[in-house]
Amino acid sequence: MAVIGLIAGLIDMSVNHCPNDGCLARNDVAAYNSLAIGETYFQKSASGEELYYRRDTGLAFGPFQTVWGLSATTDGEFWAGVGSAYTINLFNERTFLQFHTMAGLYESGGGVNLGGAVQFRSGLELGYQAPSGVRVGLGFDHRSNAGIDSPNPGSRPCT
Repeated sequence: MAVIGLIAGLIDMSVNHCPNDGCLARNDVAAYNSLAIGETYFQKSASGEELYYRRDTGLAFGPFQTVWGLSATTDGEFWAGVGSAYTINLFNERTFLQFHTMAGLYESGGGVNLGGAVQFRSGLELGYQAPSGVRVGLGFDHRSNAGIDSPNPGSRPCT
């Protein structure tokens, strides 16, 4: 997911941003608050519920919007991170596909040992934005330490 979002963002950047203000020029974009509740899966089995808050800030560099997030599960897991998101409008200005990638810190609590404190979260959200500005979407994330530590089992929240 992260690689697809990165490639799409780099193509957009080279076509729409580099020829104009600069490839990673600072620009203002709409900011959003997201609150998600969903199931977390570990090795194909449900492992608990997750509450996830993400802030899509009003700051972007080229097509990459700065984001940060926090999550906690019913098993006592906690994650906090910062990164970027790339959003594509699909059929119209209200339907969107968003890729996000964040680096963060993870505490397993009574939950799953993901193999270390540093965990990366990449995800995909398909959504709709109402005329009022409220967004509704279905998201899928993957958390992993990217092989920095052992083990590296990863987990998959679906919100």
